[in-house]
Amino acid sequence: MGESVSRFLIIAGLALVALGLLWPLVKKLGLGRLPGDVHLSGDGWSLHLLLGTSIALSIVLTVVLNLVMWFLNR
Repeated sequence: MGESVSRFLIIAGLALVALGLLWPLVKKLGLGRLPGDVHLSGDGWSLHLLLGTSIALSIVLTVVLNLVMWFLNR
C-alpha cells in the first residue's frame, strides 16, 4: 500500500513539474479565457474566477490520474 502511494506522489510531482515547464504552451491553448471564466475589474482591483478552466483541468486530470493508477495497479 505504501509503495503505491509513494509512486503516485512521485508521478504527481513529475506531472506538476511538466505542467510548469509547459506553461507557455498551455497559455497559448487559451486556458484562462475559456467560456465560463469570469474576469471583473474596477478602479485598482481585479477578480478572476476561472470556472471554465477549473472544470476543464479537473476533467483532464481525472482522466490522466485514473490512467496512471490503472497502469500502476496492473
